Amino acid sequence: MTPLNTDEQALFNGDKMASQQRAPKQKSTTRLIAAGIAGNLLEWFDFAVYGYFAVAIGQIFFPKEDPVAQVLAAFAVFAVGFLMRPVGGIVLGHIGDKYGRHRAMLISVAAMAIPTFLVGVLPGYATLGIVAPIVLVLLRMIQGLSIGGEYTTSIIYMIEHTEPKRRGFVGSFAVGGAVGGMLLGSGFGALLATLLTEQQLHEWGWRIPFLVGLFLGLAGVYLRREPLAQGALKEKPGNPLMTTLKHHRGVLAQVAGIAVINAVVFYLSFVYLVSWLETVDGLPAETALQINTVSLLVLLPVMLLGGWWSDRIGGKRVLIGSAMTTIVLAWPCFWLLHQPELLFAYAGQLGLALPIGLYLGAQPAFLVKVIAPQVRCTAAGLGYNITLGVAGGLSPMMATWLVSRTHDDLSPAYMIIAAGLISVVALLTVRDNDLSQKPAAPDFVARAQALIAAVDRGGVPSNPLIVNSIARGLGLEVSRQAAMPETIDRIRAVLVYEKDV
Repeated sequence: MTPLNTDEQALFNGDKMASQQRAPKQKSTTRLIAAGIAGNLLEWFDFAVYGYFAVAIGQIFFPKEDPVAQVLAAFAVFAVGFLMRPVGGIVLGHIGDKYGRHRAMLISVAAMAIPTFLVGVLPGYATLGIVAPIVLVLLRMIQGLSIGGEYTTSIIYMIEHTEPKRRGFVGSFAVGGAVGGMLLGSGFGALLATLLTEQQLHEWGWRIPFLVGLFLGLAGVYLRREPLAQGALKEKPGNPLMTTLKHHRGVLAQVAGIAVINAVVFYLSFVYLVSWLETVDGLPAETALQINTVSLLVLLPVMLLGGWWSDRIGGKRVLIGSAMTTIVLAWPCFWLLHQPELLFAYAGQLGLALPIGLYLGAQPAFLVKVIAPQVRCTAAGLGYNITLGVAGGLSPMMATWLVSRTHDDLSPAYMIIAAGLISVVALLTVRDNDLSQKPAAPDFVARAQALIAAVDRGGVPSNPLIVNSIARGLGLEVSRQAAMPETIDRIRAVLVYEKDV
């Protein structure tokens, strides 16, 4: 074996007993990814059912004066939950960057399941008066805080633990968990609409999905009872939020801009549109939910295609192409939705689902690639959730107001066009050199290169403390219990990734 230099010797001179310790049994990659997807699925089921039953909730929790005002009030509470997302992104992002992804994701599941159950048992305005909508707002705020950190933290975890050439595809599975939750909520709503009369659905049937949310939440806690990785990220002396605001403001603005189109299109197409089809087109709730469910079913494989495609031609190309297609199709799709033939309604929503599905599939890996590892949870949680909180949360309410004020049933299409233009501009500002931010100081990169070079020459490291310190210096999540072969493979992946970009 080639002799080691002084620095390399330090890597391999460790306690002999350390090299003889049995490595803890590692969880399979499949199980880790499944846990991440399940968390998103459970959370988004809980959060989405509110949007699907906004009309019924408006009738239960707000004064019966004006039907339009009731829907506006219900979507306003929906928006309040979304406006809490940036706060959740900051709080849970800080925990994810400083104390580990697992802890942040475990907290987020519990903070979603409990308020969801309480919404299901909360008495309405007729019983509690003004207290009912106040408590509803508070519960929605907690849900918004929860989901603000869950989505971004989970996609970061899953992508960080994937080899560079498959990150787009794996990232599409991550967002697929969130859409799967929306699909589960939509399908559950369609089933209830089929089994119950319209009166039963509006009086008490809408509560059933919220009660089921508690059991789904308990399942999420069970799946995440053990760390998704090998422990907590090394605690850092700095503040991830202050570091983000001081050194990563440009990337923060880019992340926020890139997310505008999927925020507006997704929540107009798969949340607001259910109520729009009922109130504007006069379709039964059962039919509106069935159309929504079919579109979400189609969306899932399209997202996987978007992620797979981004691995081959680049995420930026897929994102810009799908955004431009969405802009072009926005008005024609709403025109189709407004036609009396049911087949046209299906075609209209599918026309929105196909291009935005490609965008959603390619987006996670691209965002993770843009943001430096040390502040990924915080920067992604803040930038992404500012957009989702404002643009996504306000979109259903704004669309309802716009249709009422302009008397133009197709006016939500103009919101989609404006959102698409903003995201295209944000994508064009991301230069190639923005995608090659070094994950660590040059000294850590040099130490990592020395380690990998020595291992490739046949060296066998025996000091896990040194190996782990190098991994942490590269921004990887690792603990003292991590198996050294796996940690070395992850260090190698970071160096390959940096070379590729």
